[in-house]
Formats: sequence, C-alpha cells, structure tokens
Amino acid sequence: MSVDFKKLKSFVKVVDAGSVSRAADILRTAQPALSQQIAALESHFKHKLLIRSNHGITPTEAGLILYRHAQLLLKQVEQAQIDIEQSSRSVAGRVSIGLATYSASSALSLPLLKAMKTRYPDIVIHINDSFGHVLSELIMTGKMDMAVIYGSRPIKGVVLQPLFTEELVLVSPPGSVFETPEGEALPLSALAEVDLLLPSRGHFLRQMIDESLGRARVAPHVAAEIESVSSLGAAVMDGLGSTILPGSVAASAAGFRGAVVRPLVRPAMTATVSLCVSDHLPMSEPAIAARSVLIEIVQELIREAPFGLKPVPVEVERAPPAP
Repeated sequence: MSVDFKKLKSFVKVVDAGSVSRAADILRTAQPALSQQIAALESHFKHKLLIRSNHGITPTEAGLILYRHAQLLLKQVEQAQIDIEQSSRSVAGRVSIGLATYSASSALSLPLLKAMKTRYPDIVIHINDSFGHVLSELIMTGKMDMAVIYGSRPIKGVVLQPLFTEELVLVSPPGSVFETPEGEALPLSALAEVDLLLPSRGHFLRQMIDESLGRARVAPHVAAEIESVSSLGAAVMDGLGSTILPGSVAASAAGFRGAVVRPLVRPAMTATVSLCVSDHLPMSEPAIAARSVLIEIVQELIREAPFGLKPVPVEVERAPPAP
C-alpha cells in the first residue's frame, strides 16, 4: 500500500476536526471511506494513529509525528502547484504571520501589508492577531509560517530570534494620584494597593508581569483578566482599574488617550519581542521574502518609535529578488 497525498490530507483533516464525521462533511466524502483511509495509514505505518473517545479523536504519539510530517508535505505540494502554475518568475504563494497582542508588533501589520503589496504582489499575506503561546503552537505544527511574539526563552519545536525590548508602564484612569510626584517613575511596591486589569495567566505578557512582581515581592490585586486591547482601554478609562502595558501600546493605542502613564522601576519591567519560526520545517521562498521585509519594518519601527524600543541585533537573510 502506498501513502498518497489524499490519505495524508484526510488524516490531517480528521486531526484538525477532532472527528471523522466532521472531517467527512468538510471533505465531502463518505465517513466509511474516510475511516478506511485512516485504517490504511495505520496498517502501512504499523502504529495506531488516533485515539477515539466520547470526547472526540486525538492523535497518538505516532499520529502526532505523522501529522507534523504530513503538514510539511502537503504544504510543499501546495507551493509546488503554485510555482508550476506561475507563468512568470515572480515570487508567489501564501504566507501566514502571527502578531502577538499587547505589543508593538500590532503596529507592524499595516506597514507589512503595504510593503509586501509593493514588492511581492503575488504573495498573499494572512495575519493572525492572537496570544503568544497559541501562535508558537501553530508554527510548531506547520499551520503558520512565522510570528512576532513575547519571550526569548527556548520553546520546543520553534526558534526565537529576539528583535527588540520594550519597557512596561502602568496605565491608569484619568485623574489617578499616586504617592510619588507626577511624572516620576513608580516603584513596583506601589502596585500592591492598585486594582489591576491584566491578560490571563496563559499570556506571555502576564507571565512576565507576574515574574517581575514576584521578584519585587508584590502580591497584585487582579480585578479582571481582559484579552482585548479595546475592551481593556474602555475599562481603564472608565475607572475600573489600571493595567500594565508596553510603553508603545500605551502611547499609540487610541483607547488609552488621556490615561495617566507612569514608568515602573525597582525593578523596571522590560519585555523581549522575538521572531518565532519552526525549528524543523523549511521556509518557503515566499516566507523567506516576507521574513526579510518584516525584519526591515521592525528596524524602521525601532528607529522612528518615540516610546523607546531597544533593538536586539538580528541577522537579515537575503530575500529573493522582487519581480
């Protein structure tokens, strides 16, 4: 029995859907036929690939390995089809890029789209604004090409290339008064009595905030966990509490216009923003082009930003020539 791309595509769809019946509906094929394809794959590889339960279907360890390889193979076949169909020598294809919430990376999307449209009009850019840990998982499994996320510590399955660091500040409702004079930095110890509105614990930014407060021996009072920048801005401006954000977001987001912004010290809070790519999946030619453009835009953002981003040296890979 040979393993064809149709069987691999069916297997990937079953894992993604978590159900044979849902995958059959998506693929518009009969459920028994789909089950036979999965059985054929299990017979060929001599391993059980899926675990079936009342809660749906999940891959076994062998199934997860096959899933990752299948993602790569199917992606390469899709890119090969695009390359073959192109009558010119222009770089073409699809590139997916994730941008972490609550960071200066949110300012990258529009310049990136403009630059890619000018230089590589045949590349379709898909931008995903989500949470750092989810984006890294999407890259590890081959569902996304790259992402700009918080953090520089090793993550299994991906490589992090630090781009810049940015300072975190306290953003409070208009009229907020603290013990230290207005305009001066606020020690972290002053946050013990402040109602804080923060991202959930799964967010990299929240983890960095908790670690910094822990080192300062401050037990924060978290009044609410909010994952939306617009909702967070509305809550702060309505007086429901203060938040901790990168200075770039506090300075540029319209929702915080008029808020009281104070630097934080003893110790200062800083966040590292990194480019995240797979450590085992090769990048397509369109992805390499997009990565090069993205790094150029990051460097431009650092030069022009009035809110003090600090660069981390990066090595720029030469992009393929634009048409």
